[in-house]
Amino acid sequence: MGIILATLGYPVTLIEKNRQVGGMMRSYTRDGIDCDIGIHYLGALAKGQVLRRCFDFMGVTDDIPLERMGTGGIIDRYVIRHPENGPDVFDLPEGFGAYAENLKIAFPGEAGAIDAFMTLLRRSASQLHDLTFLYDDLSTDILIDQAEPLKDVFDRLGCSRGLRAIIGVPAYWIGVPADRCPLFYHNMTLASYLFSAWRLAGSGTQMTGVFASRFQSLGGKIITGRKADHIQVKGGQVSAVRLDDGKTIPAGQIISTVHPKMLIRMLDDRTVKPSYRRRIQHLKDTPGFFCVQARVDAGRHGEIPHNLFHLDMKPGRAGINSIFIQLRRTGQPQWNRLTLIGNGRSRLWAPWSDTTSGRRGDQYLETKQREADKMIARISGALGPFKSLKLLDTYTPLTIRDWVNSPGGSAYGAMKSSDQLLSTALLNRTAINGLYLAGQSVLAPGAMGTILGSFVTAKFILGPKRFKQRVAL
Repeated sequence: MGIILATLGYPVTLIEKNRQVGGMMRSYTRDGIDCDIGIHYLGALAKGQVLRRCFDFMGVTDDIPLERMGTGGIIDRYVIRHPENGPDVFDLPEGFGAYAENLKIAFPGEAGAIDAFMTLLRRSASQLHDLTFLYDDLSTDILIDQAEPLKDVFDRLGCSRGLRAIIGVPAYWIGVPADRCPLFYHNMTLASYLFSAWRLAGSGTQMTGVFASRFQSLGGKIITGRKADHIQVKGGQVSAVRLDDGKTIPAGQIISTVHPKMLIRMLDDRTVKPSYRRRIQHLKDTPGFFCVQARVDAGRHGEIPHNLFHLDMKPGRAGINSIFIQLRRTGQPQWNRLTLIGNGRSRLWAPWSDTTSGRRGDQYLETKQREADKMIARISGALGPFKSLKLLDTYTPLTIRDWVNSPGGSAYGAMKSSDQLLSTALLNRTAINGLYLAGQSVLAPGAMGTILGSFVTAKFILGPKRFKQRVAL
């Protein structure tokens, strides 16, 4: 958001409560090994594609080291336990035609349903590529027009449970159950990777550094280690931000990238319409996750050039229990890094909800170790036994809560479900002049959703006419 506004000539000051900027975009180091938090792969970054055009506008493309995925035919491999009327392995390739072909090979009796779904997917992909929702006068009305829950689409097309599970995996990437995931959000996520998929050749911290350097080169100022404590409003217009050290920064426009529920805590009751406050307070959030970072012997476990999803379709279970897996090289030739991300199971961590990071006690550490052991055992069948594995780190929804100030440790902000799509679409209708929202809750989660949401917020600030004149993507 800051780079976009600074590119447009606005003087911008960024306030970050942590010692370093970047939030979930950055990585951290354990035993000299970089461990990524939120950037595991990116879609639509080939020349002319939507995220590449955004990066080009921001002036960061050439400085971010990237590796293209899918050159061997696979971006994601789904390893399926208890498959129903389908294969136990499915490969997500690059390209819409290749994806449709793989679906028909896996489900030969459902070609008609697959063709019908691909028509819907290509429509959403075209609107994403053209940024219709950003430049069209109807704006986000286009998204609401395609708010039909994925489950209803599957019902209408007559898809089997196995086909639903395979097509529906992208809903879990954005933290929305498939039965409530709006068609456009699912399709936008899936389409971005079918366009092209990329990994960082370096770390999330390197990418964060590129963004921060670009922002500062445009005149942007960064304040770290200080938390925005209160937003001052006079006569319906924002006037300043007060920091937790008491310092006040005058501002005629304020863009909040924190979770909306945290934003309204920074506003006096009298400055916020009761209806807006209730709308924010009643938002359902995406779940948190539990993550394992481990070091494994590179000789026994070589880097895997694609992602793995371990999917459990146990009969009688609602939904799918999934684990995201990456096995990547490190800067140490003898070691590779194993990353596992699974269900956060927030209730499991509830006994420590009143504690802070680093001060949760031995029982918390023991519980994390036990959960990590379970997760590693579950995926060992897909990757083989890990005889020399060393656990580097684990983190829970509470870690994310404390790191990025996300209520309950939500990984992707407010849930973009069909039953609250209108509420999330109206987040920038604050009724306070000069106050805007950005971040994962505004348009869509993930790197692309957050960046596109920042352009949507820029459109609110500039107005549609000036936005079209000044922002060409």
